Amino acid sequence: MPTALSPSEALPLPKWHRPAKTTYDLPWADIKVLDLSTFDAPGGKEKLAEELRDAVHNTGFFSVTGTGLTDEEVQRQYDIGQAFFAIPHGDKAQPQYKCDFANGNYFGYRELGERTVRGTEVRDNVESYNHAKFTPHYAGETRHPFFEPYRPEIEAFSRRALEGVASRVLELFAIILELPGDFFVRGHRYDDPSDDHLRYMLYHPRPEAEDAKVENTWARAHTDFGSLTLLWSQNVAGLQIKTTSGEWRYVPPVDGGIICNVGDTLDFWSASYLKSTTHRVVRPPPDQLGGNRLGLFYFVRPGDDVDIKPAPSPLLKRLGLVGENQEDAAPVKGLEYVRARVKDYHNSKDYGDRKGQKFRVGNLEIVDEAT
Repeated sequence: MPTALSPSEALPLPKWHRPAKTTYDLPWADIKVLDLSTFDAPGGKEKLAEELRDAVHNTGFFSVTGTGLTDEEVQRQYDIGQAFFAIPHGDKAQPQYKCDFANGNYFGYRELGERTVRGTEVRDNVESYNHAKFTPHYAGETRHPFFEPYRPEIEAFSRRALEGVASRVLELFAIILELPGDFFVRGHRYDDPSDDHLRYMLYHPRPEAEDAKVENTWARAHTDFGSLTLLWSQNVAGLQIKTTSGEWRYVPPVDGGIICNVGDTLDFWSASYLKSTTHRVVRPPPDQLGGNRLGLFYFVRPGDDVDIKPAPSPLLKRLGLVGENQEDAAPVKGLEYVRARVKDYHNSKDYGDRKGQKFRVGNLEIVDEAT
């Protein structure tokens, strides 16, 4: 397994400076914070699962701390992302390095301003880069050469994000659903093919008049396409979740934490007991508009050949969410769902309002911006 480089071994880069927290009194969501450092203690994972139950069933969002990833390691990934976005646009946006949305492939560079928003002349204000897994299966993926000197660090961080953080969360989900502890883990292994990716993402501030034309939208309301999303907490407010009462509330930053949210495929697996929650990004408050909003993510996708169908959970059966034979329904494969969803969502010239629109693959269906 690759290991993180020490500071003396790492190539120097300009430091990313974490923005200050907003001083505005915003309508914050009540987000559960879970300390994973107790996971391996006797009875630790069972206690954590019980603490997490309400959050994943009703909110779909929570935060974790005590992950074993150091502040220095996280800082380094922000440094790498910041440095990539600083290179000339023409170098980043060469066709061979860009996402192939026409085929639902989200690996590579998503170009700034490539699409309009809500049918206006306002351009999309985000750029991102997604790293596929660093395994032989993805040796043919064209990666931007900027990242080559930092590849060992990025690879080590990506693997630890899945195996050291996400896999523990997936085990907690299995415990909640009264399934074998490895039920979800075995469908999300780093060395198995899947559309997992580590993402650097940069939002660029727009003029106030432009934001007003698109209702201050920086990322339209959506659910996440895979199983689980990890977002390293950063201080610029803007991420909002839609509550069951239809209100939008801000996700608060958690010092040293990772914001986690359930994605569509785990929602399907759990017959919606684990909730894939609608969320969006909006214009930050005035005291945070002085710079860009840099994000660091790991998106956990189901294995390419993993069946997405209701899990044989005793809990779900007792609650009447899964019938006796429902788990025998014709499954959709992990890659099939994720690629179709990415293509449907991103392969267009405009990021329009999708509220109430249905998306279906096989017997799997979601309604965009449903509460």
